[in-house]
Amino acid sequence: KTFDFGVPPNVDTEDLDALILYNKKEALPSDVNVARAARYEDPTKPLALLSAKIATENCDTMNVVLMDNPGNTRQCFALVGGQYQSYHVQRWMRRKEYGPLDKKMPLKLTSRAWTAPGRQEFTPPKPKHVRDHQEKLLVYLTEADNIKSRLKTLLEKMNQKTVVVLTCNHGQSELLMNFACSSRARGFDLKNVVVFPTDMETKELSEGLGLATFYEEKIMASIPKAEASVYGDSVFTSVMFAKVVCVQLVNELGYDLLFQDVDVVYYKNPLEYFADKSLPQFDMYFQDDGSRQERYAPYSANTGFYYVRSNDKTVHFFRHFLYSSDLIDAWNSHQQVLIALLGEHSSVMGLNVKIFPKEMEEFPGGLQYHRKKEKMMKIVSGESNAYIFHMSWTHNKKDKLKFFQQMGEWYVNDQCIGKMAHEITDENSGIPGSNNAGILTNHCCSAEPLIKCHYRDKPSKVPCPDSPFIDKHGKSFW
Repeated sequence: KTFDFGVPPNVDTEDLDALILYNKKEALPSDVNVARAARYEDPTKPLALLSAKIATENCDTMNVVLMDNPGNTRQCFALVGGQYQSYHVQRWMRRKEYGPLDKKMPLKLTSRAWTAPGRQEFTPPKPKHVRDHQEKLLVYLTEADNIKSRLKTLLEKMNQKTVVVLTCNHGQSELLMNFACSSRARGFDLKNVVVFPTDMETKELSEGLGLATFYEEKIMASIPKAEASVYGDSVFTSVMFAKVVCVQLVNELGYDLLFQDVDVVYYKNPLEYFADKSLPQFDMYFQDDGSRQERYAPYSANTGFYYVRSNDKTVHFFRHFLYSSDLIDAWNSHQQVLIALLGEHSSVMGLNVKIFPKEMEEFPGGLQYHRKKEKMMKIVSGESNAYIFHMSWTHNKKDKLKFFQQMGEWYVNDQCIGKMAHEITDENSGIPGSNNAGILTNHCCSAEPLIKCHYRDKPSKVPCPDSPFIDKHGKSFW
């Protein structure tokens, strides 16, 4: 409560103590008796237990080390004094040149993402990754002035201080349509939303739903139109470059922004949450992904829903991210690269990052969907304080669509799924209103949720007793 480090808190350690080491007597607390206890002058008495405020009252600076024990190894910490100051933690592990932890080997300097079973999550990009990235970056840098000029004109025309940014290819367009349709069904004004489509098909669909778009064909040319088969496949990874570019451009032009994936639905306007003056001020806020894999340490930020204030630190961060995007191809993860850079920029630039705890109700996602039945019961019953729901932690688009349908969060009519804009309008040319800007809304958006059961062991708006289980040891949600 005294110091918010921004990382997702572990509720299991809420009442545990922190050990503070003082390297000068002047840094000790002012109370003489407390200072003596802190120096452990009387071994018959325990170390002093102090509040964070009193314990740090004379600390001019404070270095914080967050400790856990991934892999449950026999872990040691070495605090080495009298050396040139370091703000990075070196990690050493007993291992051979390659492979898992080997207790017979000497300690060897090791990447922080080298797991005990021997998986190296952080590897340098291969020459192919570098070449592909250089080609995309060359196009970006060549066209940058023109792109920024055109985008600036669009954003000024939108006349919004804060912009909601999405990007999408045609393979995921049904989820984009559902975001628009569900938002309109609940009465949300989408005039602050700008979509960065990666192909003409998605541009036409977005505009047909009344959404503002910014399409740059030269940059998006390398991105496939098809949907990703699974998380992390080659199509998924290719689309991630668009996620970098769209945020970097809007941020550099001086706009605060909310970036979200297309598999999001609104219950309340999330921009109102971030506009609240009582919200602790950070440069960036992220939904907690919930995964505690070593490659996501220390933030576990979900990169499918986050808010960014435009300032010198965030502009530099996203420019660095753009220039480092060859790592996305090397690691098959936009999220992993962004989190690694968050840690570096927090240390070097003082970038202030906040991860919302996964326990809070406001921003639920895949973790809650698959593992927190009581929270999902509140959502489907309308008793939750959630602002949004993000269908993360889900294998592919097919599953996302089914899960949204049975949650009562699907608003796209069947005749619009898998179609291009002109195919939809040609089939419905006789319907009144077909010449309006939001033409596809009339054809594709249902005013009420289109509820359909698929799996009895997943959250659903209504009981699904006749549906099969999807998980091997699943239990009925109702």
